[in-house]
Amino acid sequence: MTRRSIGSVALGVALLGSAIPGFCQLKTRNVIFVMTDGVRWQEVFGGADAALLDKENGGVEDAEALRREFWRDSAQERRAALMPFLWTTIAKNGQIYGNRDLGAEVYVTNGMNFSYPGYNETLSGFVDPRIDSNDKKLNQNVTVLEWLHAKPAYTGKIAAFAAWDAFPFILNAGRSGIPVNAGYDPLVTPVMTPRIELLNKLKQETRMWDAEPFDAVTFHTALEYYNQHRPRVLFLSLGETDEWAHLGKYDLYLRAAHRVDQYVKELWEAVQSTSELRGSTTLILAVDHGRGLAPVEWRSHGEKYPDTKYIWMAFLGPDTPPLGERSKIPAVTQSQMAATIAALLGEDYNAAVSAAGQPIRDVLPH
Repeated sequence: MTRRSIGSVALGVALLGSAIPGFCQLKTRNVIFVMTDGVRWQEVFGGADAALLDKENGGVEDAEALRREFWRDSAQERRAALMPFLWTTIAKNGQIYGNRDLGAEVYVTNGMNFSYPGYNETLSGFVDPRIDSNDKKLNQNVTVLEWLHAKPAYTGKIAAFAAWDAFPFILNAGRSGIPVNAGYDPLVTPVMTPRIELLNKLKQETRMWDAEPFDAVTFHTALEYYNQHRPRVLFLSLGETDEWAHLGKYDLYLRAAHRVDQYVKELWEAVQSTSELRGSTTLILAVDHGRGLAPVEWRSHGEKYPDTKYIWMAFLGPDTPPLGERSKIPAVTQSQMAATIAALLGEDYNAAVSAAGQPIRDVLPH
């Protein structure tokens, strides 16, 4: 795709698009899309990795304590211990993709295998060769979130929360008009509750990394906003899993992944507690890139590590057939996510962005 054609898409996409023929009766009216940075498919499908449950390779100070938390005799038991909601609810009642051992590969197509290119591919649906770093440069591409937000049915009803402070650039917040609360920025909302004020304060007082706060603050800020405003599309991106992995702290990486699973459960329980959302909301969980192999490369990702292109994704909602853990299917790509989100809402993203990957048909009703 040339620079000119990418620019044309960015300029014109918000004005284009139509409902997908044959999907007018979809039950999904709302989407919650959660991403957690750089969680390996190996842990998602196999649980804690034995090669990393030590100090030498995993930086684990108390290996016995970690084994009590997450080690079980079988891969099925280990993965359920690590991410219980994913395996007892999402996989059971929805679909999960990415187990390479079962012939269900999911991979990124950008070739970079790191965050900004991955988030752009996920949310725009295509690879942009101009995005070749994690620098805070405004994304010239219109994401599916911005494209939806330009439609009257979604204007003012989409919100994004992210740990990483690059997301106002990735989502081009100024142009798109989507509220994006990211990094250490306080949440400013028409209804400033004591809880939001406390979360804003905690965000400032618990700094560890320059670019992002702890996931707990980001998540609970997003949950408070969600309970107040009920956006039709909520995007949430968390980052501790990637931070701890880069630092070589396998115990903290596993615990961060476990918390993400709990956060997703809390969001789903919020949906189920409300009649207007229950039965009309689809939940999606995914990652931006993979990681290297144990025992050494698991800390890293990028072009130097080809296997880090492999990722995973999961879907749960009223329109997604409960096919569970997928196996022996054609490969799925990260570039299909944007059109899939739109399709679940009955919208045809590909009519506006021909370069985007096609929707994942199996998560839509047949």
